[in-house]
Amino acid sequence: MEQNKQNFIPPSSRMTNYIVLKFGNLADSYGTGPSISGSNCCYMVVFQYGSIVLFNVPEHEVDGYLKIIEKHASGLLPEMRKDEYEVREMPTLNTWMQGGLDYIMLQFLNIDGIRTIGSVLGQSIALDYYVRQVDGMVAEFTDINRGMEKTGTFTMDSKKLFQIVGKANSNLADVILKLGLFERSDIAWKNAKYAQIWEYLRDEFELTQRFASLDFKLKFVEHNIRFLQEILQNRKSDFLEWLIIVLISAEIVISLYDLITKSL
Repeated sequence: MEQNKQNFIPPSSRMTNYIVLKFGNLADSYGTGPSISGSNCCYMVVFQYGSIVLFNVPEHEVDGYLKIIEKHASGLLPEMRKDEYEVREMPTLNTWMQGGLDYIMLQFLNIDGIRTIGSVLGQSIALDYYVRQVDGMVAEFTDINRGMEKTGTFTMDSKKLFQIVGKANSNLADVILKLGLFERSDIAWKNAKYAQIWEYLRDEFELTQRFASLDFKLKFVEHNIRFLQEILQNRKSDFLEWLIIVLISAEIVISLYDLITKSL
């Protein structure tokens, strides 16, 4: 915000996990008027959790706008996830909005519309990242289970297992807290038109269903973690029992040795 004040559009709600930047005709820096139709301006919605949603940006200019954000990022993912969705404007539309295959049509698109649409698209692409993270954990446990099926044992140590526990818990916390997946948009709360857009896009991108699938996979991971922890705990108990037996045996041997040496 500090380094892009000339492009920053002041918020219209109390939401603090994103900002909107405008590039182009900066004379209209507050996005006044009911519509941005016919504008040569580009808009960028930047979320703290790492998603960036671009409006009206040609494909060959995308990387240039992303570089503005990269220098402020705390970390870059090895692979960037991308998605596209079309927003159309039609002032003569009989209804406020109309959905279609991979597009939404509005009577007009303004800054509040950009904020509402951007919030759902940002959550969708971020959720895709977390789903892939959890899928990786599910695949890892699947391999472990197949190995146990063949050999009757597994080789994972407790440190690795605890790392997976931390990763699973942090993923779930990030989805709920950082993404705010179950928090309704402030703009949608205040205006029924934007609530209609918000609800339609959440259904279109199946955010609730995808989270339910993510939660189910995390329960599978949790079940496997609990099972493997019990095995590791039993291994540790067996080791301690054998250690006690060895120590007692050693003590008996030493006592017998002392008795034999004294009798001689």
